[in-house]
Amino acid sequence: MEAAAAHDWDPSLDYAFAGGDERILAEVYRRLSPLVYTLALRSVGERAAADDVTQEVFIRAWKSRTSYRPEAARLPAWLIGITRNAISDALSARSRQHHLEQAATHLVADPAPGPATGDVEKLADRLVLDEELEHLGDPQQTILRLAFYEDLTHEQISSRLNLPLGTVKSHIRRSLTRLRNRLEVEHGTP
Repeated sequence: MEAAAAHDWDPSLDYAFAGGDERILAEVYRRLSPLVYTLALRSVGERAAADDVTQEVFIRAWKSRTSYRPEAARLPAWLIGITRNAISDALSARSRQHHLEQAATHLVADPAPGPATGDVEKLADRLVLDEELEHLGDPQQTILRLAFYEDLTHEQISSRLNLPLGTVKSHIRRSLTRLRNRLEVEHGTP
């Protein structure tokens, strides 16, 4: 299927997509979503997760279409790169969710003091952090959640939110300073 999509590909679609032609987005989706879905399904192994990855790929592609350079690569190749990143993000999120579920199960099954005490403290810290993040406006809250909970780099956050890298770094720096000040004042952290 990949070879057919690349072989039958009309390069004018690349330029129309990069130019923001929404009709081309529908055409690109019609032609390439089966390929993206197949790659996702092979990697994540679940139809619902593959559907989510496919949707995420086209959302990311459309949001970052201004950074796409048709002269550097055909759109199918560019989308496959985005697909690989989205699959990696989905697998990382699944792994984090699995670890959180295991930690929660462990806390419920063994509430006795000891090694679980550290887990309780981590959970308490997470709840405090969640509460403090709620006080931040967007995009700061979204940026920090992506950094803290999805463990994305500044570059990945910039790409996902379609924000300049310098803006992302500035938001993170100011938000961390604000969080530190709030935690020192409200929670007595030295």
